[in-house]
Amino acid sequence: MSGTGQSSQESMLVTGGTGFLGLHVCDHFATLGWDVTALDLKPFEEGDNLSDVEYVKGDIRDEELMREAMEGVDVVVHAAAALALWDDERIRSVTVDGTRSVLNAAAEADVDRVMFISSITVYGDEADSPITEDAPLSAIGAYGQSKIDAERLCEDMRDELCISILRPPSFIGPRRLGIFEILFDWIEDGASIPLIGWGNNRYQLLHVADLVDAIELLVEADEDIANETYNVGADEFETMKRDFRAPIEYAGTGKRTIGTPVTPAVWTLRVLERLDLSPLYPWVYETAHRDHYLSVEKLKAVGWEPQYSNREALIETYRWYLENYDEDAETDEAGELGHRVGWDQGAIGLVKPVFKLL
Repeated sequence: MSGTGQSSQESMLVTGGTGFLGLHVCDHFATLGWDVTALDLKPFEEGDNLSDVEYVKGDIRDEELMREAMEGVDVVVHAAAALALWDDERIRSVTVDGTRSVLNAAAEADVDRVMFISSITVYGDEADSPITEDAPLSAIGAYGQSKIDAERLCEDMRDELCISILRPPSFIGPRRLGIFEILFDWIEDGASIPLIGWGNNRYQLLHVADLVDAIELLVEADEDIANETYNVGADEFETMKRDFRAPIEYAGTGKRTIGTPVTPAVWTLRVLERLDLSPLYPWVYETAHRDHYLSVEKLKAVGWEPQYSNREALIETYRWYLENYDEDAETDEAGELGHRVGWDQGAIGLVKPVFKLL
């Protein structure tokens, strides 16, 4: 990370602070000397080693708690959100109502700056790549729509608060499991990796360290720069087939990525998802066969420079997985525990023996 040093702000509240992104944000800013508080429903895990970060248990929809948590806070990084595996009503409640609660409390506390972590999903699956920040918003499913609606709340509050909106694609790095644990499990077990489509499309990822660097940049930037919306994603990436081959080559299994016909693959995954037999949600299987990537020129123009390519990010995350993942750990069947645990593979795991032969 670039680490430009401690700025004039000294106190930070990170919602979703014990989750994958929140943990990295807390660690980074605590290292810079900030007074950091993590607010989340679950505490830090053993081994997180963040004794210098205060933990507050709570739900972002609890407006009284949020007002108390905001006292004396200079910057809020709002990373808490629903997961795409949850039901529609719960997604909207957590992401939209929770964001409203956070923003209202921040305005009342006269917080200097808010970082809202949105998502590439606000662009839907029809936008032409590279997607710029002024592309029309069109969500796939409740998750994407909730991010759009939460962004609108942020925009409506920009007269009262300086709010940075960041739109990343899927971001990975040390401690990231979730849906990527399935990929890494197959690679470690010597299976080839099936793709949705033939893998000739360009598909962008992001290393969490580069996302944290973007947050730091906007925390310290002038208000006219920070009070904006920015895409953030890897600047170096190739096709799905080439990039996802990188951790396979690192593993040295001699396996490969294998393309599949788009229509039967997508329809099969739609059916399995509706039957709760697959952890792959619509955003994944509806976009994985398309060119889908963000333009990051706007953020680079104000000084951000990503350090990791897709391939480097995938290899580093896979290497962390090999060194740290407990194969006997309980998997998460309903996405309740976030991206720091492995997700149950459902019916997808049943076909792994076939791909071990290919």
